[in-house]
Amino acid sequence: MSLLSTPRASSFTLPRLLAAGAALALTVGLAACAPASGTTDGAADADANANANAETVSFAKDDATLVFGVVPDTVDTQTNYQPLMDYIAEITGKDVEYHESTDYAALIEAAVAGKIDVASFSGFTYVTATNNGAKITPFASIITAEGEEPGYYSEAIVPEGSSITSVDGFKGKKVCFVDPSSTSGYLFPSYNLLEAGIDPETDITPVFAGKHDVSALKTSEGVECEAGFAEDSVAEHQEGVKIVGKTKVPGAPMVVSDSLPAELKATIIDGLSNITIADIQEAGIKNADSAGFIKTFYALSPVDDKYYDLIRDICEATNAKQCQ
Repeated sequence: MSLLSTPRASSFTLPRLLAAGAALALTVGLAACAPASGTTDGAADADANANANAETVSFAKDDATLVFGVVPDTVDTQTNYQPLMDYIAEITGKDVEYHESTDYAALIEAAVAGKIDVASFSGFTYVTATNNGAKITPFASIITAEGEEPGYYSEAIVPEGSSITSVDGFKGKKVCFVDPSSTSGYLFPSYNLLEAGIDPETDITPVFAGKHDVSALKTSEGVECEAGFAEDSVAEHQEGVKIVGKTKVPGAPMVVSDSLPAELKATIIDGLSNITIADIQEAGIKNADSAGFIKTFYALSPVDDKYYDLIRDICEATNAKQCQ
């Protein structure tokens, strides 16, 4: 069974993604045992551990600034995130500097290199970044309406006048994706194409639009792309397209760098994990009542690393090279 549901479906059941017996790798932290207190060796080890910990504390830029990284989802990304960044500045007392990567891969590279302090990833970029050594912790995911759970939809779209009624009709077509490292704009669409018997590399002509809104626009025009994929918040507001399928995707994680001082890291996680738009507005944050922010943000809801195991399962099922 495909993950893809028709537009009529309001919910779905996730299919069995991997053959029985597939193993999930668990990372086990090892705790070092210190010598008994009062011994010379114990004191030396304590000093060594303190020095090691001090060396791991670092900022992407400097200790007065937090660099906030984002994937380049839409042309309005900075405007939509600005109230949240201003709130982070409010609770931490730090300047918050916006950093929009040129593409998804660049954000992964920035995370691995320690060039971001806080970030809004997609699930796929988070998994890929940690697979490549990024020391980051996911702690929350954005929800856009009251009562929702973390998560959103990857939607299969075609021009409004197209005769295509499902993803099965994408074979042989020019298909718009967002980015090779996009969760809802490539990874989940690739899985659904494979489930429909369509190889996303050889049975279609892939077109990478770079942003969700560009993918939706190009699909609506029906020239460069005869079909496509985009996240729900974009696809459902794009004139000239019809939705022929949708898939629930794990919510995009907010992450924090593990190299930040422990107290600052705790302030960010505790201060944001259950924050609502009302809290941000009550703090007097500028533009927290703007239409763009209200459309894209209602609250943050806690998530952890295990929540993204579905992404890892899809990576294995598709053998996507971006996962490696």
